[in-house]
Amino acid sequence: MSFAHLHVHTEYSLLDGSNKIKECVARVKELGMNSVAITDHGVMYGVIDFYRAARAAGIKPILGCEVYVAPGSRFDKEAVGSGDDRYYHLVLLAENDLGYHNLMKIVSRGFTEGYYYKPRVDLEVLQEFHEGIIALSACLAGEVQKNILRGMYEEGKAAALRYQDIFGKGNFFLELQDHGMQEQQIVNQSLLRMSQETGIELVATNDVHYTYAEDVKPHDILLCIQTGKKLADEDRMRYEGGQYYIKSEEEMKQLFPYALQALENTQKIADRCNVEIEFGVTKLPKYDVPEGYTSWEYLNKLCFDGLKERYPDGDDSLKERLEYELSVIKSMGYVDYFLIVWDFINFAKSHGIAVGPGRGSAAGSIVAYCLKITDIDPIRYQLLFERFLNPERVSMPDIDVDFCYERRQEVIDYVVEKYGKDQVAQIVTFGTLAARGVIRDVGRVMDLPYSLCDQVSKMVPAELNITLDLALKKNPELKALYDSDEQVKKLIDMSKRLEGLPRHTSMHAAGVVISRTSIDEYVPLSRGADGTIVTQFTMTTLEELGLLKMDFLGLRTLTVIQNAVRLVEKTTGKPLDIDKIDYNDKKVLDSLCTGRTDGVFQLESAGITNVVTGLRPQSIEDITAVVALYRPGPMQSIPRYIECRHHPEKVTYKHPLLEPILSVTYGCMIYQEQVMQVFQSLAGYSLGKADMVRRAMSKKKMKELEKERVNFIYGNEELGIDGAIKRGVPEAVAASLFDEIMDFANYAFNKAHAVCYAVVSFRTAYLKCHYPREYLAALLTSVLDVSDKISEYIQAARDMGIAVLPPDVNESYDEFSVAGENIRFGLAAVKGVGRSFMKQLVEEREANGLFTSFQDFCERMYDRELNRRALESLIKAGSFDSMHYYRSQLLKIVNPVVDAIAQNRKKNIEGQMDLFGMGNDEVRDTQIAMPNIPEVPKRELLAMEKETTGLYLSGHPMDEYRSLTQKAQAASVKQIIDDLTGESSRPVYKDGMTVRLACVITAVRLKSTRNGSMMAYVTAEDDTAAIELVVFPRSLQQCGAYLTEDSAVLLTGKIDAREDEAPKVLLNEAQPLTESAVESLQQPKKGTQKSVYTDAQAAKLAPQKLFLRISSLQGDEWTQIKEVLCTQPGDTPVYLYPMDTKKKTLAARRYWCKPDIAFLTKLRFLLREEDVIIQ
Repeated sequence: MSFAHLHVHTEYSLLDGSNKIKECVARVKELGMNSVAITDHGVMYGVIDFYRAARAAGIKPILGCEVYVAPGSRFDKEAVGSGDDRYYHLVLLAENDLGYHNLMKIVSRGFTEGYYYKPRVDLEVLQEFHEGIIALSACLAGEVQKNILRGMYEEGKAAALRYQDIFGKGNFFLELQDHGMQEQQIVNQSLLRMSQETGIELVATNDVHYTYAEDVKPHDILLCIQTGKKLADEDRMRYEGGQYYIKSEEEMKQLFPYALQALENTQKIADRCNVEIEFGVTKLPKYDVPEGYTSWEYLNKLCFDGLKERYPDGDDSLKERLEYELSVIKSMGYVDYFLIVWDFINFAKSHGIAVGPGRGSAAGSIVAYCLKITDIDPIRYQLLFERFLNPERVSMPDIDVDFCYERRQEVIDYVVEKYGKDQVAQIVTFGTLAARGVIRDVGRVMDLPYSLCDQVSKMVPAELNITLDLALKKNPELKALYDSDEQVKKLIDMSKRLEGLPRHTSMHAAGVVISRTSIDEYVPLSRGADGTIVTQFTMTTLEELGLLKMDFLGLRTLTVIQNAVRLVEKTTGKPLDIDKIDYNDKKVLDSLCTGRTDGVFQLESAGITNVVTGLRPQSIEDITAVVALYRPGPMQSIPRYIECRHHPEKVTYKHPLLEPILSVTYGCMIYQEQVMQVFQSLAGYSLGKADMVRRAMSKKKMKELEKERVNFIYGNEELGIDGAIKRGVPEAVAASLFDEIMDFANYAFNKAHAVCYAVVSFRTAYLKCHYPREYLAALLTSVLDVSDKISEYIQAARDMGIAVLPPDVNESYDEFSVAGENIRFGLAAVKGVGRSFMKQLVEEREANGLFTSFQDFCERMYDRELNRRALESLIKAGSFDSMHYYRSQLLKIVNPVVDAIAQNRKKNIEGQMDLFGMGNDEVRDTQIAMPNIPEVPKRELLAMEKETTGLYLSGHPMDEYRSLTQKAQAASVKQIIDDLTGESSRPVYKDGMTVRLACVITAVRLKSTRNGSMMAYVTAEDDTAAIELVVFPRSLQQCGAYLTEDSAVLLTGKIDAREDEAPKVLLNEAQPLTESAVESLQQPKKGTQKSVYTDAQAAKLAPQKLFLRISSLQGDEWTQIKEVLCTQPGDTPVYLYPMDTKKKTLAARRYWCKPDIAFLTKLRFLLREEDVIIQ
């Protein structure tokens, strides 16, 4: 073989390359080549995946990048030209390890110093880091080629010689390409001449962007997704010629018969490139210990000091456990790791930043407990160190930490400051074209009907890691549609080729990497959208490379707990140590049993609330079990767990050795730690070996598990495993137990993590139970930006007999606060006021007393950033209501008051102001004359509150319509949302279902469609929650007049639920919410009583109708349709339109139906998409 592809774009040339790494490597191997390069645009995102895949296939990976070179300095951010003239392309390949490290530095500089439209480098950077790098002149966008195309041959030649000077003779090549483009023919002739004149050798490449020749169509679709175009658009980006696939050596020889040496040069370059990447060798930073200590000595000192504090009456067994853990930590080389974690957690705690009690398996370590990295006692909860750090399997420890979500950044800033900006970075993540999303994207590009794409997308099961191939196997209806509809087949086939491709980058929410030296020694860097320095490798890749990765997570609940404790201490005057509460507090556990779990961490969804009320927890262990069990998979064990909890006599053990392990969970196996203990106790495994088997089970490594089954039952002397039989367990019992564990291990939960979150959960329940006002005030403050949650928690407060009072200038603080037996609304929730002004308001009130009148407020706050907008917002929110003014009066005089104070300040006149010469009819107080006008209507007051706080405070517009709402049998918006988001254990509402709503309109946003029609997005709200209505042009034309803000309306529409989006309703009809409207919509009663309407009248009044276009009422088709209609009888009338008679016919009442997505899919399978219409 004498050819290697040296110019290859993979999937990591985002939305530009569809060449999947595994397919690329497999294709290269299939073609008999021994090497292949990766040269993505400006990035090295995929090099490690590529390196591993190529090595695994026996192919040599050549690591490179097609960089963007700035025409001048990389620091110049003014446009030198337009479009592509801002940069040139240049292919760089790493010849050796030094070249690989230099390539990472070059690519990093493009983002950290030269980013302008693209990550650009310049000749200075190339000169500085040229060693170990081979360069190719790239495609038509290369500097040499661009000059040739401009007719500037000599300038192109000068550029080539310049690159040769930088990289050295024999390290720069002129690149020939031929994709059937006229420009390439011109350029290639000039490059041949240039090579002869300069002695710079040639290489021939194919600018690979997809794997196979037949991928040209899906790749074209990918380009449209990138540019937001459709295939039918004329003016769009295309890759002309369709030759951008992995060609064979023969195909390349046919293209370049005149330059066979250029082909051979590719193999010579490939043979020169040899990079070895080091995996699994830790590159931990050193912790700077106090003078006189080594890292090991300092860690021991901290741990043994902590042991005395944590266990004042501890025995030798605790010391032995600590010494054992320390010895493992030392032998694995993680001493500095623990000191680094201890240091930043110590910083957080000493600066009043709330830190979680623990997270993940780290809570199983007594070292972490003694260092106060965690606050969970691993001895009390029987947690295992080996689940965290396995001495028999070298892997990086993983300590993730929860911080107060408002102050998490302070901890990251501390780490950056301590270790240096160049040694700390945040971590990249990739969003992908997932199964459901890719169908919608591809469908849009193919210009297929929205309804079809929506239908097909929703037929893909909403499961984790679902693929289109899996979906076709799991959903027979989707498979039937795929087989019968050519359009759907094409849509899915195209989607399958693009599925899984990375779509965009984002920054990991919590991940931070800390390096021993400058990070770009080990990892290329890029920039996040906000300018933050981010690694180009993902979290798992960084760990494989031995870098220290940590999760600095922001947990809102910690902030809520901390703020609640402060409020408790303020209102009671006594300190409260939340770390030392009684975790067996019966009053708290009893409160959970009532089902009032709103605002209780991890326990507030409707489904888990049902579990809690059924279980009636009696200990923290019960709450731990709920946290572990309430997930897909283990949920099936919940009924058995609850049954055994209430009926201990039903608990059975397959063998007595299981009782000490499983008694805490009433004979049910729930935790990963229990799996490990079973292997240890029944078969004599070490805990380290047991953890390795547990991992193998969770990953379904069947060959490994077959061996372990034999070891578990019969033992293995070589490995020091006794086996269950030797320990007195009958063979049949041992075999049955192994199989049971194998089925369960995939769902087993880490107990250490469950305990950590159960403790946080209990703390929130404790505060809510004993200090409900303080806790709910803190909770409300934490969701200031989420009006739905504020409404929910205000309702929870009302259910507990606690009123949430409107904001008040004399009572409110910036946050929600306790006001006697109630809660006072926080001023921070009032829009248009500003935190700075609020803080000054509170300062003024506390320094100089309460405000005595509106004028007093304006006078005293005038010099403290008072402005008309803030004043109007406070008035509308009801902040002056306690002074017994009407809001209408204050809004009338707000401008004159502010103007008069301004004038007064200007004249510097002191004393009382005669603000206005008003007549005798005005209501006067001691200082200010108020206009004698009535208050605005109640509904207008509510509208003001909504405008300024996002909520209705003194009532709800729907209060006056409560009886009409019930009469109309309107659905609850909250129940729809709960049902569609998985919050309900027994959902009533489903996607595609038609619902009736009685709501008030709170917002209307009009939008122009592509064809110039108007549609609208409308927010509608009942007294439970708000939901978005999508109003398409036809519906907007029919009922848009009723969709005005603050109008009460009766609506019908279809539920539309999409993955990762809040449910919406697609509006069919709307009318004012009146007695007559409700009367006209009353459905005929079900049952034996005959309808008071004729079929025709009932059909006319029905909120939705089903129209079916069929061939004839005489054939087999109608017989099949009738069978389907009879499977779901309901109140939706069915209209038939036979093509032979062309007369619309109302079907008999017995064929009326209750349509849902699956039902309609069956009909569309029998007919065609356009022949089944629901309106």
